[in-house]
Amino acid sequence: MESEKCLEALLTRRSIRRFKPDDVPLDLVLKAVDVARFAPSARNGQPWELVVVRDKERREKLSKIHPWARYAAEAPVAIVVLSDTRRAPDSYMIDGSLVAMYLWLALHCLGLGAVWLHTVPVADTVRRIIGAPDHLFPVALFAVGYPDERPAARPRREVRDIVHLESFGSKLE
Repeated sequence: MESEKCLEALLTRRSIRRFKPDDVPLDLVLKAVDVARFAPSARNGQPWELVVVRDKERREKLSKIHPWARYAAEAPVAIVVLSDTRRAPDSYMIDGSLVAMYLWLALHCLGLGAVWLHTVPVADTVRRIIGAPDHLFPVALFAVGYPDERPAARPRREVRDIVHLESFGSKLE
């Protein structure tokens, strides 16, 4: 693996909120899902399920779960990442977040854009819209499509401001 290309992919991922109207081929979405399934999980439990939503009516319903979810209707695809609370009672949120991040990075590498739409406080509503059982927790909802924007990187804290050596409070000089 060429390390610079890998790092570039990580550094150029952005939250995309404007999408071209072009349809996204299902096989491209499934390619990203195929990569995402290699995300790490506690005890390799792989407690995730993913629901790909292309139906406009269902995406409209997902777009109304909260004001910032409108992008689910504006993108040609939405993906709900679910994590099984029975298979991973202690780690479902972390495991689900890891597979969601792998999915997001894979979508980016395939030329697609996405934005992570918060689902935690509206989990029951999301489950109802997609028909998921209660033991599957919707960790994330992604609006997915071809990007119609190129957002600049947002400011980040400096390494020296976030790293402590050996113990908290021992900052880098």
